[in-house]
Amino acid sequence: MRLLTGILLISASLLPLSGEPLSKGDREYALSALQASKKLFLESVDGLTKNQLNFKPAPDKWSIAEVAEHIALAEGFIFQVVQGALQSPARDPLADARKLDEKILAKVPERTVKFNAPEPLQPHHQYKSLAEAVAAFSSARDSHIDYVGTTQDPLREHFFKHPVLGDLDAYQWILLISAHTERHVNQILEVKASPGFPKQ
Repeated sequence: MRLLTGILLISASLLPLSGEPLSKGDREYALSALQASKKLFLESVDGLTKNQLNFKPAPDKWSIAEVAEHIALAEGFIFQVVQGALQSPARDPLADARKLDEKILAKVPERTVKFNAPEPLQPHHQYKSLAEAVAAFSSARDSHIDYVGTTQDPLREHFFKHPVLGDLDAYQWILLISAHTERHVNQILEVKASPGFPKQ
């Protein structure tokens, strides 16, 4: 929580940054990822009944409703990290940045290794319904898509350390937003494939 509070305080006084804006290729790559993972999530929860949303494969596993809540909460949380990264001192861009970009989008969605979500992102029924969680997610995602489509911030020159992946530039944190969504869409698909998942 202390980290999140610090990021919020920093991002409240954002100033225009100097440096190289995104290339056309980077911009299109991130936009494509954000739009695709949004579509995957919305499709994964469309038309589900209350029984299906609340079904747990095991007592210690999340329901689809809980996964959806986590996705919605993480959308804004990770973008706050992007804003925090932009307040760090500028550095030279990574020489092989695209290689790490591709690794984020390819490997983060894999669920061979599991992690515990930080407390602020644990589901605690913060939304009254799936529709409310989906609306919160969609509003935030659309805002992030608009930001990527128009920003002139030098996203490749500012970094923030990820606990597993190490130093990521602010652009790669944006890719992580998409990869994180896809990771948990895969979790939703796992729940649907579980024995005993309600037919309706």
